[in-house]
Amino acid sequence: MGMSRAEVRSYYAGIGDALIRHATGRPVTVAAASGSILGVERIDTTRDLDDVARRGGVSLSAALPDAPQMSPIRCALHVVAGEGTGISTAATAALALCESITRDHLTAVVITDGRDGLYVIGVAAGAGSPGPAPDGWLAAIHPNDRDRIERDWRDCIRTGTVFDGSYRVRTKTGSYRHYDVRAVPIERDGAIIEWMGASTDVTGQREADEMRGRLTEQLSAAALRTSRLQQATSLLAEALSVQQVITVITDVGRSAIGADRSAVAMVVDNDRLRLRVIRSDASSDGPAQLPGEMALSVPGVMTAAIALRRSVVFDSPDSLRRYFEAEQDGELLLGYGDEQAWVGLPLTTSGAPLGALQFAFTSPHQITDEERVFLEALAGQGALALERAKLYEREHATAETLQRSLLPDTLPDVPGIALRATYKPVSIEVGGDWYDAFRLPDGKLAVAAGDVMGKGLTAAAGMGRVRNALRALALTDPRPAAVLAGLDRLFLATELDEQVTTVCYLVVDPRTGQGVAGNAGHLPPLLLSPGEPPRLDQTEAGTPLGWASPRHQYPFSLPRGNTAVLYSDGLVENRRRGLDSGLDELVAVAGQAPPDVVADPQRLIDYLVEKMLAGYEQDDDVTVLVLQMPEPDPAGPRQPGQQVRAGRGRGLGRARG
Repeated sequence: MGMSRAEVRSYYAGIGDALIRHATGRPVTVAAASGSILGVERIDTTRDLDDVARRGGVSLSAALPDAPQMSPIRCALHVVAGEGTGISTAATAALALCESITRDHLTAVVITDGRDGLYVIGVAAGAGSPGPAPDGWLAAIHPNDRDRIERDWRDCIRTGTVFDGSYRVRTKTGSYRHYDVRAVPIERDGAIIEWMGASTDVTGQREADEMRGRLTEQLSAAALRTSRLQQATSLLAEALSVQQVITVITDVGRSAIGADRSAVAMVVDNDRLRLRVIRSDASSDGPAQLPGEMALSVPGVMTAAIALRRSVVFDSPDSLRRYFEAEQDGELLLGYGDEQAWVGLPLTTSGAPLGALQFAFTSPHQITDEERVFLEALAGQGALALERAKLYEREHATAETLQRSLLPDTLPDVPGIALRATYKPVSIEVGGDWYDAFRLPDGKLAVAAGDVMGKGLTAAAGMGRVRNALRALALTDPRPAAVLAGLDRLFLATELDEQVTTVCYLVVDPRTGQGVAGNAGHLPPLLLSPGEPPRLDQTEAGTPLGWASPRHQYPFSLPRGNTAVLYSDGLVENRRRGLDSGLDELVAVAGQAPPDVVADPQRLIDYLVEKMLAGYEQDDDVTVLVLQMPEPDPAGPRQPGQQVRAGRGRGLGRARG
């Protein structure tokens, strides 16, 4: 017996409700949901429909014992829904397929899910299917996505435009899955009667994208840390002093992990049980100021790192308190002021502690494993650089002490002659530049400037030997040719073949300004005369000391009002300026000096050094000695026997004058 369309629709709706009750044990209100359709199987007969039901574990006759015949079925579809796919979503997709096959015919849709059991929904195509509640599906959307999706959905309802959305949907297990959804409004007689679309589970793709993003982020962070470590390596290679090394490791470390403060302490040389804080970023009156020295037995981040010989991390004051709980030192945390997290690293070389490095944060901070590995690598490189810098500074201190003892503390005060000199070393390196001035037994003045090529103790010691030998030779026979020849013999006997040493030596009578000079490979003196442009001494210089060549001397005249400037190559030559260009520039700069500057030897020195080094990085020692025959002083000459004491210069060297 046949059934009406309404009866068939009611029949299949009843089947669906009964099977849902059977599978879940509770009535289900069909609401919108998202999911994916894994497969579609066409069903043409009632027997086929019963077979599908049995495969799902449900008997149609058991579910509805009084069910009428199903002969009106023209076409049905078996839709296999993916995990998390809602009933209405699968039904909507199935209806679209049914309508494309048997428009206006009665249809049945069977939806199965491996976990949820068998669901059957009976519908009549295009006629009042058991659709979802308009907004109920929003409840399953992740709270962080819900407002955005609801806003977009209502805009689409209002404007009748296609809905495109990507959001997370809660499954029955409580977890969330990602879906891309596209729904198209279906209009009839100018009104939207339903929405039809597709929902795709893209959880796997999103998780893969997130994984790629995390990996990319981790790789980028690792690349950045590697770049910073390479930068630190390069900077540490250029750092010479302990302070320069400390600046590099603290600046690089702070920027790499976002620390607010840093500190470095080193083991005291003569007391291996104490630490001396070399640098701390805390303000001098701040609560986090570290003491100048501390015993290794005092509880602290740096002392703990040294005791354990490994890095220590405290991500909160509580973790710090727990670590030092046995110490029962109530004042410990007070010493760290507003700091909330710390990391300490030992600075060790050859297994021995050299010091410790500390970074601090003013808010709780979790140090990642990657950051910890980076800091340990930085501390390792920093320790090696600190050891090298300490050795360098020790050698420099020794060389500087030697050089101070070799250069004259005072210049002789000779009536009728003004003498001034300065020595400006490059950075903290000590070289072989030197000068000297002394009275001879006959009352004349001997002046010399020289340069022993090289740096460090070797150059300083060589300079001392040459200077002392020159004095001894000059007191025996002051003639420049004799002195230079004697220095040649000394040089061949005591110095290495590859050593290059130059000397300019002259003897002047302070009463007349007349004298003689000799030059062993040194730069020509700069001569300044009133009313004339500055010029370089045109006498050809001889070979450096130790080179087999006859030594000559030539007349040298310094009339009243004239000035002679002896200097080293550091004044005129550097990496960007060649020697010839530097000499030309020196003459030009001297020609621009105001008359009152030229008349004052000390001001002339300062002027020449400042102008010649302006715009260039000093890469060699600079020595300048000015010998001037001033015009007669109306106030009368100074008292005999007075001496001009050498003043202190800039940097680590001393200015003589």
